Amino acid sequence: MTLSEIRRQAIAPALALLPARMSERLPQVEALLLATHLQESPNREQCQLPARPGKCGPARGIWQFERGGGVAGVLRHPASRPHVFTVCAKLGVVPTLDGIFDALPTQCDVLDAALARLLYWTDPKPLPALGDADAALQSYLHNWRPGAYTNGNAAKRAELSRKWHANYAKALAEVRA
Repeated sequence: MTLSEIRRQAIAPALALLPARMSERLPQVEALLLATHLQESPNREQCQLPARPGKCGPARGIWQFERGGGVAGVLRHPASRPHVFTVCAKLGVVPTLDGIFDALPTQCDVLDAALARLLYWTDPKPLPALGDADAALQSYLHNWRPGAYTNGNAAKRAELSRKWHANYAKALAEVRA
């Protein structure tokens, strides 16, 4: 699936389920969501590090949400919680940790995109300016808290930063096309 298809088939329908104010500054929203997707699941893997064939690892969906991390975060945060319930009702997903987590690898990517937007929505800092890859990286690190960055050494952090900048450039090109 191309980035254009992800925008049309996941991000746009997800944003349509959320309040219009979450689509303000749409190019910034889309660039951040696309870059995050590329960082987390560039090949659209629905399961992170499968423990064995047919079993998902700790993160699910193309934005790679963990049950006790991002799913719990958007379900519990007062800025996102009511919107999670609305999205789940519209998509027929049980709005619990298990209900959402279990739905991620099998549901359409709309649920995943909505959760990704909601996770960034919980951040009190404004969205990074379009084209500001460094600020976008800081937003991603703050909200996704990737273990490979947090627990990695300087070389690993530099590698993930380079990967982010390449992914953000791809996302930016898509949004500006």
